[in-house]
Amino acid sequence: MKNQIKILTLIGMVVVIAAVIGASYYRKSVQSERKSFASNDNPLVRPDSQTLGPADAPVTVVEFLDPECESCREFSPRVKKILRDYNGKIRLVVRYMPLHTNSVAAAVATEAAGEQGKYWEMQELLFERQSEWGSGHGAPSGQHEPPLALFEQYARELGLDVEKLRDSVAQSRHTVKVDRDKKDGQSLGVSKTPTFFVNGRQLARFSEADLRSLIDEELMK
Repeated sequence: MKNQIKILTLIGMVVVIAAVIGASYYRKSVQSERKSFASNDNPLVRPDSQTLGPADAPVTVVEFLDPECESCREFSPRVKKILRDYNGKIRLVVRYMPLHTNSVAAAVATEAAGEQGKYWEMQELLFERQSEWGSGHGAPSGQHEPPLALFEQYARELGLDVEKLRDSVAQSRHTVKVDRDKKDGQSLGVSKTPTFFVNGRQLARFSEADLRSLIDEELMK
């Protein structure tokens, strides 16, 4: 009986070690591939992508996000903190990967707010009020139609010209941009949000510690 217990314990230890080694190998293999973003016609960064931080920063972090994604909402303050902590060494690039019912409408409203200089403020407010307009878990009544009236209310709170925002939303150019971002993300293998690329290297495991570690690797080069 004791021998059987020892054998089972040994097998368990081997399985755990193999799992750890396998996970480590997976992260290294995924993060070793580097996507180029040097050209203007590249699926990683587009000329009209929203950015935060110096254009000549040594590290470019590309985030494919969904305004309706709860993980994106929760992680957003950490991304901003990372930008502050690295003090000008990082440029953040936002791309869209809409995967929920109201994601496209929210992204379009954010872009429209950006025309009036309030892109980041609208993004933050949409994350903060996500439970009011989101169609997923956590929404009080479950929105099925784009909650444009709510987005206009948020625009008023930010001091935006609502008529201009409404006219901008009615035009197709922002929808085309969001659709293009989604296709770009799919071509890069993005299937969930948020997904990060650091100087073209995809973050294999989603966590603040892993993101910081990958950034540090790039800064040491």
